[in-house]
Amino acid sequence: MDLVTACRVFVKVSERGSFTLGAAAARVPQSVASRRVAALEAHFGEKLFDRRSRGATLTPFGRDMLPAARRLVRLAEAVEDDAERARARPLRMALPDVCAPGELARLVAAARAREVALEVRAVPPEERAELVRSLDVRVAVTAVPPAEAPWIVPLGLAGVAPPPADAIRLESLRTGRFDPAAPQRIWIQPEDDVPHIRDRLLRARDAAGLAPMQVTVAESLVAATAEAYATADLLCCSAAQASELGLRWRPIGALRLARGYDLAADAPSDAERIRARLSAELARCLGVPAGDRSGGRPAVAR
Repeated sequence: MDLVTACRVFVKVSERGSFTLGAAAARVPQSVASRRVAALEAHFGEKLFDRRSRGATLTPFGRDMLPAARRLVRLAEAVEDDAERARARPLRMALPDVCAPGELARLVAAARAREVALEVRAVPPEERAELVRSLDVRVAVTAVPPAEAPWIVPLGLAGVAPPPADAIRLESLRTGRFDPAAPQRIWIQPEDDVPHIRDRLLRARDAAGLAPMQVTVAESLVAATAEAYATADLLCCSAAQASELGLRWRPIGALRLARGYDLAADAPSDAERIRARLSAELARCLGVPAGDRSGGRPAVAR
């Protein structure tokens, strides 16, 4: 027996002195109201009402039970109100600050359509996990090696000038000892200043015979992009990011670099909620290629 629902009908009938009017107030058919009160009487082993042709009158037992029934109904309504407020509480989420504002807005809109009140913060990589630990956000997108990542974003090099080939080989950036031209540099933005990207690119630099200063970690994305706009330098970035910045993008020869992303959350259920309802939209926001947003992973050299 649903004790709360039965008590709600009991209270409504007692307030109106009629099964017909009480059922209407409880928004159930009269036959249902009668069955629920009868079930409650059977549960208690005593009659709650004297049923008469002109209405229903509380028995002495019914009068004694009415205050407790009202308290139970009020408590149940308070629980429902608290649950509604909890559902409406924003789920604060930290995302990479390389996500385009338009894509962040689309993610929030998609969340609303799926009954998730999402509030996003775009912050650098080193801050995102800390925001979860400090409980400033409930979920954060964190950088992980591609082998451990549900979302993978391939990286390449982008610059102002059209690339001469379908891929950029690092060996092509070597300069002669007496070449008067400034060496062409590759800028690593802060989002990619993580071992599985930075260290692999530095090793590839050394293997290609480039000068140490030809691969550099930038202080900010703005500073790195400004160098790409003003010189022949190249920005290490995703194809989606290059398109947003108006740069020409190509993969890096045989080197397959990629950002890997996963979710960190204080409560695992929050992360599962995002994965279940917003995986494709989050993939788009992060720059995952369109063909890989359903959960597939592109091949990434280790």
